[in-house]
Order: sequence, then C-alpha cells, then structure tokens
Amino acid sequence: MALKLNQPEFEIERDTDKCISCQVCVRQCSNDVHEYDSEQDVIYSDSIKCVGCHRCESLCPAGALKIKEVKSQFRTNYNWTAEHLRNIYKQADSGGVILTGMGCDKPYAVYWDRILFNASQVTNPPIDPLREPMEIKTFIGRKPDNPVFEITGDPCARGVKLKTELYPQLELSTPIMFSAMSYGSISLNACKSLAAAASEFGTYYNTGEGGLHKDLYKYSMNTIVQVASGRFGVDVDYLEKGSAVEIKIGQGAKPGIGGHLPGEKVTGDISDTRMIPEGTDAISPAPHHDIYSIEDLAQLIYALKEATDWSKPVGVKVSAVHNIAPIASGIVRAGADFVSIDGLRGGTGAAPQVIRDNVGIPIELAIASVDDRLREEGIRHRASIIAAGSIRSSADIVKAIALGADAVYIGTAALVAMGCHLCQKCYTGKCNWGIATQDPYLTRRLNPEIGTRRLLNLLKGWSLEIKEMLGGVGINAIESLKGNREHLRGVGLSEKELAILGIKHAGEAW
Repeated sequence: MALKLNQPEFEIERDTDKCISCQVCVRQCSNDVHEYDSEQDVIYSDSIKCVGCHRCESLCPAGALKIKEVKSQFRTNYNWTAEHLRNIYKQADSGGVILTGMGCDKPYAVYWDRILFNASQVTNPPIDPLREPMEIKTFIGRKPDNPVFEITGDPCARGVKLKTELYPQLELSTPIMFSAMSYGSISLNACKSLAAAASEFGTYYNTGEGGLHKDLYKYSMNTIVQVASGRFGVDVDYLEKGSAVEIKIGQGAKPGIGGHLPGEKVTGDISDTRMIPEGTDAISPAPHHDIYSIEDLAQLIYALKEATDWSKPVGVKVSAVHNIAPIASGIVRAGADFVSIDGLRGGTGAAPQVIRDNVGIPIELAIASVDDRLREEGIRHRASIIAAGSIRSSADIVKAIALGADAVYIGTAALVAMGCHLCQKCYTGKCNWGIATQDPYLTRRLNPEIGTRRLLNLLKGWSLEIKEMLGGVGINAIESLKGNREHLRGVGLSEKELAILGIKHAGEAW
C-alpha cells in the first residue's frame, strides 16, 4: 500500500532553555504549526505543517526558534530530485494540479548577474550626483514622429518652445513603478501601502485585474487601471479613475493561461470591487474572448482611448515568450502607447508550478530583442517599454534601461519591503505577514502606514543608487542611458547570448 509523503520541508528548532512559553508563536502561525500544552507548560511544533515563512522566528521575544530547510530527505539524485519525488507523491495522493506562488525559482541563467556596467575614467570624467543635478524623471507614452520647436529667444536661456502637441504621457519621478497586484490576491492594506507610496513619491502603481477599491480612489492620479480577460470591476468610472489603462494579455509567471481567485477569498468588499457575487470563484479566461487577432486588439485599444476621451495612455501587458519581438511590434502598430513585458521569473499569487517553471523566457533577452525589433522597424518612439519579471535591485534597473527599457515594474521586491519572506504559499490565503490574505485577523498585521514608509524608503534608496551609477558612467540624464548597450559587458555568456543581448564580452573595448 502506498504511503503519503510525511517528511517536512522545514525543521523547527526550539531552544527549550530560552523558550518562555509565551505562546507568541502559537498566536502568530496561521498554519497551526505550534501547540501549547497547558498541563506541562510546553509548546510543541509540528514541522510537517511549516511553510518556512519565518513569522514565528522573527517575532519570538526570546530568540528561541530557528527555522531550517531540510536537505537530507532522499538519496542524492541529480535527475530524480527531491522536488520531483515530492511532487509525484502529492499528485498521486490528490490527482490535482500543483500550485505555487511567486516567480520561477529554477536555476536558469540570471543574466542580470552576468552583465557588468561601465564607469568613466580619465578621458570622460564621472559626475558627482551629490554636487551636480541628475535627471531620472521618465515619461511613459508615445513620442511624436517629428517634433517641431520654435525659438522664442535665447536658446541657452530656455528660449525654445515645443510646437508639436504631445500624446498623453505618464510622468515618473523615478523609472520604477509598482506592478499589477490585484485586490483579492493581496490585502487591502497592501494595496493602500502601494498606492500611498506611489502617490507620495511621484510614480505609479497598477491595480491588477481585480478592480479598484473605493478607499483607493484618492490615489487615482498615480493609478494604472488594468483591463484583463475577466473584465472584473471594469466600467467607465473605473477607466476614468486611472491615469493610464493597461490591457493584460498575459503575465510572466503563467503565460497562456488565465487567473483564478477562489470563492473563499471573494469577501464582501472584493465582491463589490470585482462586481461578482460574494463567495463565487473569479475566473479569468486564458484568452480575451474579443481578441483573436492584432485587429481585434487594435479595436479594444481604440475603444478604451475613446472611452477615456483620448486623455490617457493605453498599453498592453504580455508575457515574455519565444516570439516576443514580433508580438511587441504588432502591439505597437495596433496603437498601444506602452508595452509591458513580464519575464520568466515574474511573480504571482497562484500559478500551476509546471507553467511557472517551464514557460517563457528571461526578461533580459526579451527587452533586448523587442528594443532591437522596434528600432529596426522605425517605430521605437511610438511606445514605451516597461520591463518586469524579477527586478531585484537598482543595478537590475540600470541594466534593464541600458538594454532598452524605459522603466520597470517591481512586484516581489515591493512585497519583500512590506515583510514578505517568499514562502511561496500565497495561494493558500494564509499569509502570516498580512499581505497575500483576506483573513481579517491576518491582514491587521500589515500596517499600511508602515508599509508605505518602507516602500518609500526602497524607492528613495534605489533612486539614489541609480543616480550614483549614472554619475559613475558620466551620464546626467537617464534618457541618455536608454538602449545605450555600449555601457554593458557580458561575463561567461555564449556568442549567441551576447548577440541577442546586443552587448560585447567583458574585455572588449569600444
């Protein structure tokens, strides 16, 4: 008779000499790992239930807990790994699809870590960002084909006026935005933190496909609203509340499939916001049932522009897939003002593990190929490129812009700033940090004011580092870095990889 897998992924070590039986761990764990025995005044822990979120370890006042990943479960086999065995046991037991959260964690090449940035020496002196102005302001939207200027006075004294009427633009104080995370997949307090931080810093956050809660209306000037295949929460008022509209075709963590918010997460507020009955599953189809061609996409783009009186940019979000370059070209020709590209390692609240880990391509390759294609066709100015899919640091941002992006979305990094420990159990709705849950007892753990402050600190720190890197290479405006791949060099990459990225190997001079 087959037995269920009964081996823990994490081991809980409790120092009984330090433990004071305060029961903080019991109250803080939503997975019922810890249990207090009042008769013996002892706390027992069931490691099999532990998901590795480190909530108990972080809050233990006595420092008595340590959470360690269990490595010695199976005989070492580089083909049949422990993960393969665990997944087979789970599916043999359940007959279902294995779900997971966050982005792909497989050891595919992380090109950010194999690309090095340039610095100025001797002949082209660096710029000190502490003493000289550095411009990292970014504009998202279509740029004019042939801008016309009028000289009204001394050109050196701002005596130049732009005569060409500009298309609608998003003005970002930094090339960083918060990516689409819907109310429902994350808590309202998390949404408030993202919205408030974007508003205060002068950038934008994306509502995701779950509509816009009424408490977030006041942040509409810094909101990008999303129209996905489920059309949840979409009406004219919703479109008017955003400063831009994004049509979601796909996302990096699950290309080619739709979304699913289980009915137990669809509470009263979420029901009202998504405009669906309370307690029912919110299922987004894999395709938009009114988009089966580029012409259909163009029709929706122009319908949204018409509905918003041509007053705001309308863009399209797609997954980074094998033919991303021609897809992006078609999107731009269909009238999109920006193209958001979500790479292989992009995060999610819930996705089939087999899709997350095996479908799509890294964002680094996608940025370079799309930028090249649009430049070759002479349409690069007609749309901005927004890169997403595991942007982990300011260095990743600078490299993304040098590869050809205008700006980036950050999602997982923002969640980590609010307390996420990447346990990848977002889909359970039991997030102990109050982020990916709708349980009122858990959501209270994320104070939106603290979340906002931490996100602001992250944006400030990364923006300062971007200025430092720009200054080091002798550039004082981020626009001069966009697509400037001469400032990048690869390490340990093949000739084909270097060719796709459009960069030279380290050691090659200009």
